[in-house]
Amino acid sequence: MKRYKINPRADWQKKVEEISFGFHSQDNTTYWDESVCYSFGMEEILLIEKATAELWEMCLKAVDYVIDSNLFSKFKIPEFMIPHIKSTWDNDAPAIYGRFDFAYDGTNPPKLLEFNADTPTSLYEAGVVQWYWLQDIDPSKDQFNSIHEKLIAYWEYLKDYIYRDEILYFTTIKDSLEDLTTTEYMRDCASQAGIVTKFIFIDEIGWDSRRLMFVDLDENPIKNIFKLYPYEWMVNEEFGKNLIADVNKSIWIEPSWKMLLSNKAILPVLYDLFPVSPYLLPSYFEKNYLSNYVIKPILSREGANIRIFKNDILIDSTDGEYGEEGFVYQQLAELNNYDNNYPVIGSWVIGQEPAGIGIRESNGLITNNMSRFVPHFIE
Repeated sequence: MKRYKINPRADWQKKVEEISFGFHSQDNTTYWDESVCYSFGMEEILLIEKATAELWEMCLKAVDYVIDSNLFSKFKIPEFMIPHIKSTWDNDAPAIYGRFDFAYDGTNPPKLLEFNADTPTSLYEAGVVQWYWLQDIDPSKDQFNSIHEKLIAYWEYLKDYIYRDEILYFTTIKDSLEDLTTTEYMRDCASQAGIVTKFIFIDEIGWDSRRLMFVDLDENPIKNIFKLYPYEWMVNEEFGKNLIADVNKSIWIEPSWKMLLSNKAILPVLYDLFPVSPYLLPSYFEKNYLSNYVIKPILSREGANIRIFKNDILIDSTDGEYGEEGFVYQQLAELNNYDNNYPVIGSWVIGQEPAGIGIRESNGLITNNMSRFVPHFIE
């Protein structure tokens, strides 16, 4: 694993905007950073791929364990959602994607920091933007990246699961170009797979209290829907309670059983189940014996409310509005330090299979919404 400083393409802003990547810069800082890139040897890629596949299998076993052992209270899951979660798990409701965030030094096995299992942040950058970059820079090189092809193939596989002759709706919030771009990308992949799609903003989704069903702006039933909107937000809103009253039992993608994997409470559960796994860091619901550790809210996003301790001394932290539900304690993983640039590898599962990686780079140990996305290639 190597980091290179390179010259960005002269007209890189125009090039990424031509492929509908409009959030390349945020708050006067560069989010998409092609002034650097990372390279990997094939042995390293195969190791990351192997870790991703094995962790996905561990996660599925962990979900089964949580449900069978009735550990929902550890995850602070609202009582009314438990039957819905169990139903989607028992019915094999489809899960399309997930992103394992790894600390990796190029030598030892990658270590799982957390699992982004519900909302696909950085999916478009990893699947499309960095691939176009590589074609311009050196098309003779390869990349660990079959994200786009696997997305289309898995949507095609799911066509028989989606209600026949029914529209698949796609939804997200207003006022977020990043979320809109990612949602429209997922919609485009589904369309390429032959699925009839329609976009609707999440605050435009209605509830017909007489018919007990979700409806669009024309009062048409919504029976299938992909959402880029966290479950933990939805179930804490009055609107979310309609999930269990819905007579259509609409298919929501991702399914509600992914609430267990998108919750950091899954980290101590995984470690309890697989304590000798080379990919897992010791993680607990209490501090235990740790002296070098990270305290993480079980529900948080973009690096908010994180505290890092070395020798029981606080060395870094972030503010935010998370933590009310509780925290987990995870052994501190030392990230590679490239002149005070710290990369985290996001390794994607698409359709149950490892599919590629994207790299977020920070100036500190905490990856947040200001962390840069940098491309990679295989040497």
